Amino acid sequence: MIDPALFDPSAISEEIRAQNAEIVAKLSKLGRYWEAPPALIRENRRKGIGPFPLMPFSSRAQTIIIDGPDGPIPLRIIAPENPRGAYLHIHGGGWTIGTADEQDPWLDRLAERCGLAVISVEYRLAPEHPFPAGPDDCEAAALWLMREAESRFGTSRLFIGGESAGAHLSALTLLRLRDKHGLSPFRGANLFAGCYDVSLTPSAANWGDEPLILNTPGVKIFADNLCGPDLDRCDPSVSPLYADLKGMPPALFSVGTRDLLLDDTLFMASRWVAAGNKADLAVWPGGCHVFIRFDSALAEQALSQIDSFIEGL
Repeated sequence: MIDPALFDPSAISEEIRAQNAEIVAKLSKLGRYWEAPPALIRENRRKGIGPFPLMPFSSRAQTIIIDGPDGPIPLRIIAPENPRGAYLHIHGGGWTIGTADEQDPWLDRLAERCGLAVISVEYRLAPEHPFPAGPDDCEAAALWLMREAESRFGTSRLFIGGESAGAHLSALTLLRLRDKHGLSPFRGANLFAGCYDVSLTPSAANWGDEPLILNTPGVKIFADNLCGPDLDRCDPSVSPLYADLKGMPPALFSVGTRDLLLDDTLFMASRWVAAGNKADLAVWPGGCHVFIRFDSALAEQALSQIDSFIEGL
């Protein structure tokens, strides 16, 4: 069972308490920012106006273009010399915002510490491109990596992962590869604070309005952007929590106890193991949604556990 002490308020460090309070105070001043048009939210995010601080660009990143199901797909690549593996990264942002170049320090870290060539997918965003556009692009990128990893990077040791919506899309990609192509190319999945039930788990539905990165009204808007009015949100092809999860690779599921998507990770990790797969579950006291975007001792611990997970496979 999960250690109840992880959820005790006394387990939250003073650093994280102060950081969470600062985030809520900052976002409360922005009003109902989640109701702004997606184009404005994206523009503000690029300016550092919004939940997350800006992260610097990597000087060694390059972008290539591959063919997608409905047009070109940019891939942002950060690779060390002589990679020991390749990591398909899928960014977060509620399927609506976010870009492949917004988390270069994470990708640089994986390149340096784990020897991975990291490939981040610039998938199409909702609501302009609703389901299944984003999953289609991620599937195409995964198939490209399978074909090209040996010739481009000299390795067939493949990983996949993402944060928030990116973790959701990573899980869907694994299921699509298995079900549509009979393929299981990835030896590990790094799934951080994912939304695996687009119809909303209890922790997401009952969170309320507190803007600790995300809140219930904001998540509902993001889900509406992805699904529109008619999609069955409990269909396993939309919400991987409801899928047959047999034959999935070892996974590291990470989440903070102050993340409104807490249930998604607890439920998905349990179903992953019940289906006969290996999984590690990392629950971080007081961590807000994707808390690794903020400097803290907790973030360093979580990132180090990701490094160790990948190095162990």
